[in-house]
Amino acid sequence: MAEARISPYLPPNIDPTKAPVAFGKRALPKLNEELRAPELVTRQRALMALSDLLHDPENVYQAVQLGFMETLKNLLYDQDCTVRQKTTEIFYIMAGHNIGRDGILGSDIIVAMSPLLEDPVDICRRNTHQSYEMLSELPVGAVALVDAGLVSQLVRKLESELDEIQEVILDTLHFCLQADATQALSAGAVMILKKKLSHPIVSIRRKAACALMEICVPLEGKESVCKAEVIPLLVQLLDDSDAEVRANVAGALMYITITTQGKYAALHSGAIPKLLALVKDSHSKVRLNCLKALTTLSETPEGRKILLQDVSLIQGCMEDHSEAVRRAASIAVRVIQWKP
Repeated sequence: MAEARISPYLPPNIDPTKAPVAFGKRALPKLNEELRAPELVTRQRALMALSDLLHDPENVYQAVQLGFMETLKNLLYDQDCTVRQKTTEIFYIMAGHNIGRDGILGSDIIVAMSPLLEDPVDICRRNTHQSYEMLSELPVGAVALVDAGLVSQLVRKLESELDEIQEVILDTLHFCLQADATQALSAGAVMILKKKLSHPIVSIRRKAACALMEICVPLEGKESVCKAEVIPLLVQLLDDSDAEVRANVAGALMYITITTQGKYAALHSGAIPKLLALVKDSHSKVRLNCLKALTTLSETPEGRKILLQDVSLIQGCMEDHSEAVRRAASIAVRVIQWKP
């Protein structure tokens, strides 16, 4: 006769690392209670379950309303590295939703997370930097990072962090520098970014050039770049194999050469021949930035004299398929052919 047996194994669809989620509206309140539990395993399992639920914007909204921010903020300082890892991961997930970003910005989470920039566990630091990068994509988030005084710390981290984390930091700095470049300049960002321009990893060179372009927008940035003798390296990088590097470098030269000091530093570094060679580049962003840089260089008598010999090359860009390139070429020709 057949006999019923109870298996000692868990059902295949049950994950023992996650807390069982309560039904309906009770799910998140129950997890919030478990996150405050004194037992380490209970906190870990609750965080595992919560990280899955928060991919749904409705759950993010409910979590903010239920006061999860304060609970999670306390878990940032937990002695267990797994708890810190999952907590920072949850903040990164929440930062991907508007309501989550608002909750983070309204709960002083940015400052609370800053000690984790020194965490001994790589993934905790990476999650923290990714959270900051996600927040910085909004102007209000970038301003919050600047107001928290974190830009100088991010700049210094470029010298010691892992390459994959450096890429995230450079993305964050790109947005923060648009808000305010003062902190970065005070932290010596120009010299650090100068070193990153020669990095063997293409993506780091690309993002370093982009950050340097942003830092060259204010006058103080232009002066710092000239003082640090970055321009010869920028001119050299116009030959880089990556189109984004070439475009960002040309963009940096475009901003730097607005000043008289920048104009002559670029002229003495041989910028004009290299920029002229790129006005027929296959990438429109490269062509556009090169034409704008050539326009500012042609404002000097020496630059205009050189460019008058090759003005036909720039005139050819007036038939470009990109409207922005056509307009930039037209302005460049007009400035080059100007007569007092």
